[in-house]
This record gives sequence, C-alpha cells and structure tokens, in this order.
Amino acid sequence: MKKAFAFLKKEPMLTVSVLAAAAALIITPPSMTLIKEIDWHTLATLFMMLTVLEGFKKENIFRPVLRLSGKIGTMAGLSLFLVFGVFFSSMFVTNDVSLIVFVPLTIVLFRAADKEKYILPVISMENIAAVRGSLLTPFGSPQNLFIYGQSGVSAARFVSYMFPIWIMSAGLLVLFVLFLYRKDIREKTLLNSSGVWGEWKKDRRRYRVVYLCLFAVIIAAIVSRTSLWPYITAAVALVVLFTDRKLLLKTDYILLLTFLCFFVFSSSIASNGTVSGFLRSSVADREYVWSILLSQVISNVPASIVLYPFSKNIGALLYGLDSAGLCTLIGSLASVINYRIYVREYPKNGMKFIAVFTLISLAFFAFVAIPGYFISRNVVF
Repeated sequence: MKKAFAFLKKEPMLTVSVLAAAAALIITPPSMTLIKEIDWHTLATLFMMLTVLEGFKKENIFRPVLRLSGKIGTMAGLSLFLVFGVFFSSMFVTNDVSLIVFVPLTIVLFRAADKEKYILPVISMENIAAVRGSLLTPFGSPQNLFIYGQSGVSAARFVSYMFPIWIMSAGLLVLFVLFLYRKDIREKTLLNSSGVWGEWKKDRRRYRVVYLCLFAVIIAAIVSRTSLWPYITAAVALVVLFTDRKLLLKTDYILLLTFLCFFVFSSSIASNGTVSGFLRSSVADREYVWSILLSQVISNVPASIVLYPFSKNIGALLYGLDSAGLCTLIGSLASVINYRIYVREYPKNGMKFIAVFTLISLAFFAFVAIPGYFISRNVVF
C-alpha cells in the first residue's frame, strides 16, 4: 500500500487521468464505439516520437545543437535561444515534440554551467513557448490539427487568424526572459564544455542514421496527415526492435497511459446524452470561457473533442484551447510532458515544478487572456 501511494504521489497526472477515466466509465459504460472514438492516431504518434527521441538521447544526436547553444556567452542569450527554439520548432513538429527536444537540452546545459536555479523558470517559459508558438499552424498541436480537419478552413486563413496572438506572445516571451535576468542582464554562462557535448563514436554511426531517418518519417506522417499512420507506427516499432530492442523499454509508457485515460474520459463524456444536451445549450457563444475552464479538468486536447460539436464560434474555441495551457498543468498535455521530463531528472521536485510553472504561466495568461477574448469575438475565423 505504501508503494502504491508513493507511486501515485510521484505520478499525480496519471492519478488524475485514471480517476477521470474511471468516473466517466461509470457514467457511460464502455463499448466498441467508445474504443473507436479514442484518438489512437495521437497516441501512436506520441509513442513513435517518445521512442525515437530516446534513441536521439542515447546516441547524442543533439550534440550539434548543444555545441551551438554553448557558444552563447550570457544566460539571457542562452535562455532566449532555448525558449525561441521551442517557439519556432513547435509550429512544425508539434508542441509536444519541441519540448521533448529542448527541455532535456536546457537541463544538461544549465547543469554544466552551474545555473540549476534557472532551470525551472526557463523550462516553464519553454512550456509557454510551446503552447503559444504551436498555435500558429494547423499541425502545431493536436487540438489545432483536430479543429483544422473538422472545420474545412484553408491553411492560409488558419494562419492569418492565429497570427495576432502568436506575434503578441513572441514579444511577451522576450520580456519575460529579460525580466528573469533583470538583476544582471549580462550574467555569464560560465559553461564548462568538458563532458557536455559527448562524442560521436564511429561504430554507432548507423544507429544515428537510423534514428534520424525514422524521425524524418514521423514528421512527414504528422505534416501529411496520412491515413497510413498505423502501418508507419508498426514499421517504426519493428525497426527499433531490430536496431536496439532495449530502447523500447525506455519509452515513457506512463505518459502514454495518461494520454489514453484522458481520451477515454473525453470520449465517454461526449457520448452521454444528458451531458451532450447540457453542453449543446451552454457552450454556444461561450466557447472561449468554456474551452479554458474545461481544459483545466481534462486538458485542451480532449476538451476540443468534447466542445467542437457544440460550438458556433470556432475561432473562439481555438483561442481558448490554445490559451488553456497557460493556467494549470492539466490545461495542456504538452505541459504534462514537460512535467514528466523534469521529474525524471528531479524526482523529489514535482510540487516545486507545479508551483513555479503555475506562477509563471498565470502571469503570462493575465497579459493574453483579454486581448484573445476580444479578437475572437470580433474577427471571423
């Protein structure tokens, strides 16, 4: 029993998701329809990315980026490089993946520079960068991809509609980073590169090539929205199995289970007649507030699935979903990924992460919430 409670304390997001899924299944008993409505595509994509990026870490594929970032002389400059690395990459490889790439790099670099006190605030800002950078494109986040596919709006219109809050977010992020180093804007990194970059062993070259090729295949599958994703997922798993089967044991299955439980919850709730009737009468013309509040309970990806059928102002729904990750950890599943990466490195600091993350995110939310609301009310999607 003690071990079970210790595990639940260590994995609060999994605990919340399991309880939510269990409660939803009591309301709506499981069925084949429920199973079919689970977003298996997102789960499969996440499995591929988590597995292949474990290969990236093992083979030190991030070495060139580490070397480039290590040449930046000030902490403010290094933090801006990392935060905007997330901001811009999230538009193309999704917010989840950008965090998986840059948060571990941040931890490694700040440890090497003996600046661990900045890790939490900087990766919290990287989380904001992932949430706000990814909102610009249809494939930047799972909820964007879902609504883009359902709405039928053109990609050009989607980007132009999201651009005002995207550019505003970029400017705010610069100010937040500069505020962090306000006491000494020229604070040096003092980065000791010894042992940080690692080496590329010649006999491991084929492994690096394999993982880079798999990564390219996964990105192509995400961008193209191919219906062949089940076969691609199976192919990636088989290639990893024959290349380095032990890598499959390092995949973060706890995170995958957390996602699965949230999707079970959203599918179960949406299929309940009583709940659907309530949402139909309550959500229309209140999409912005509903999407933000509901996301704090089930996160923004499941919230998009639940709320879309009952929404009239799709633009307000989008703006709300893409702002929801700035309120609490549960607001965005990308934030759960950030939390998982940090806690794997600092197992005892889970609550500290939540406190710092929430403070910084809410401060950012305070600046963008009202402009986002008025834009979504006055500009047609």
